[in-house]
Amino acid sequence: MGYILPDIRYFDQEPYKLVGATLSDPLDDYKKAVASIVEEYFSTGDVEVAASDLRELGASQYHPYFIKRLISMAMDRHDKEKEMASVLLSSLYADVITPAQIRDGFVILLESTDDLAVDILDVVDVLALFVARAVVDEILPPAFLPRAKKTIPEASKGFQVLLTAEKSYLSAPHHAELVENRWGGSTRNTVEEVKKKIASLLREYVESGHAVEACRSIRELGVTFFHHEVVKRALVLAMEIQTAEPLISKLLKEASEEGLISPSQMTKGFARLAESLDDLALDIPSARPLFQSIVSKAISEGWLDASFSNNSGEDREPQAEAAKLKRYKEEVVAVIHEYFDSDDIPELIRSLVDLGLPKYNPIFLKRLITLAMDRKNREKEMASVLLSALHIEIFSTEDIVDGFVMLLESAEDTALDILDASNELALFLARAVIDDVLVPLNLEEIGGQLPPNSSGSETVKMARSLITARHAGERLLRCWGGGTGWAVEDAKDKITKLLEEYDSSGGVGEACQCIRDLGMPFFNHEVVKKALIMAMEKKNDRMLDLLQECFNEALITTNQMTKGFTRIKEGLDDLALDIPNAEEKYAFYVEYAQKKGWLQASF
Repeated sequence: MGYILPDIRYFDQEPYKLVGATLSDPLDDYKKAVASIVEEYFSTGDVEVAASDLRELGASQYHPYFIKRLISMAMDRHDKEKEMASVLLSSLYADVITPAQIRDGFVILLESTDDLAVDILDVVDVLALFVARAVVDEILPPAFLPRAKKTIPEASKGFQVLLTAEKSYLSAPHHAELVENRWGGSTRNTVEEVKKKIASLLREYVESGHAVEACRSIRELGVTFFHHEVVKRALVLAMEIQTAEPLISKLLKEASEEGLISPSQMTKGFARLAESLDDLALDIPSARPLFQSIVSKAISEGWLDASFSNNSGEDREPQAEAAKLKRYKEEVVAVIHEYFDSDDIPELIRSLVDLGLPKYNPIFLKRLITLAMDRKNREKEMASVLLSALHIEIFSTEDIVDGFVMLLESAEDTALDILDASNELALFLARAVIDDVLVPLNLEEIGGQLPPNSSGSETVKMARSLITARHAGERLLRCWGGGTGWAVEDAKDKITKLLEEYDSSGGVGEACQCIRDLGMPFFNHEVVKKALIMAMEKKNDRMLDLLQECFNEALITTNQMTKGFTRIKEGLDDLALDIPNAEEKYAFYVEYAQKKGWLQASF
């Protein structure tokens, strides 16, 4: 809804007429527009028009609110509209709305469940069924439920929704069939019915060889947004019945030339099959070479875009991996932009965990720093703080090292767009050492993987100079001038003060609350480190009581405990200069921690 701001204008010190300037909220405008799209869809049942209208609307950053509006409107209607809403979501998935936006939309719904319950009495059961249906339709991963439970308050109706979806629907025998048929279907085909019809028409085509009849059957399905399923199933059939491959190729070629199957749907079908080749090879051992043969033929005959290059040979990445990597890069750019807007580290970590591709962590680091370098100091500071958060929690030191190597290997190309790239990369490297994300020896490791006298190796030398300069720690911690994100040094100061207050007052509950209020769970290893050092200095083991309570409340995780102890171990030689019995005390603390189960078994 728009609102009015008074605007008083002055001329020669004399005020003149008060005028109203109406400001429009883009999100409100979006919500009104999508309500109209949903109403029209419920009236016509035309998925293609709804998808087209949503694309034309733009403002894709608001798509999670489309999901909320679609489902909340459907929940207040009959089973027909509920089924239509589920079919539409499956149709829009990946093509118009990203997997992350689907997830975010359901989270917004879960957070709003208590409000929705005022108007929709059975909201818990209905929304639970929508969640279960999304899992069955493979637009939400099963892992969504346990992850959402960690963010939704247990006393809320949203939490009840997750429990109901899990226990009443997804755990039941034959749950997929139960969930798909709960609303009795709709006037439109359900996704599962369309899949069955596609399989049937392809089998009939292989038996008859009538391509014209098969194209007519595909057209009559009326699901142009789902033609990638036709492509995928046709390719699988060509591999299962190898004598049918020429017929399948002929059908797909004719469907492409007629414009029946669009280039984007053709490419998506091939990409989906490429992703599942490893599984398919369990039943069809020759699946990969057969697929490569079909791809080569399709590109040469012009019915598959040449950009879908089929990399073969041991020294080149399989096409499935290339497609996965491309999608990953696109999704992490959106995740990073969202982080720069929200400054929400826990949400970013959840997004990376949801992507489930830890082997690409170095690529995330490269993209994070490259995007930060092209922005202001605020984002650069946020990127450095984020690296501290990611380290150990989900990124290994090897991930960090490999990411910096990738960055430095492309430093000359980066410098074409960012003139000061070499200096800024040196600052990021040096800052990572100061923040204990890397150790100085890692700089040697990084430099050893770069060509001598290259731009990258010169950057590493510059970073070494920065960390050995006078007052390096203080200067590098403030190298970006601070940002809206927490500066690591500020957090260290607060941790020291709260531990000193605990030591003087002995209030365990209050100390735990202070740690919780820091809002930096990824930095709790600093609490562990400082608590142990303080215990050594004061010859007072009360700090162990605090760490025990933090562990009992899951305030400090095993990972963070282990990292804190590891950091003490690495600095024992320096500690021994001030605390002669540091090594003996440390051994006692390790033995105590292991008995209490604080540390990882591998420690």
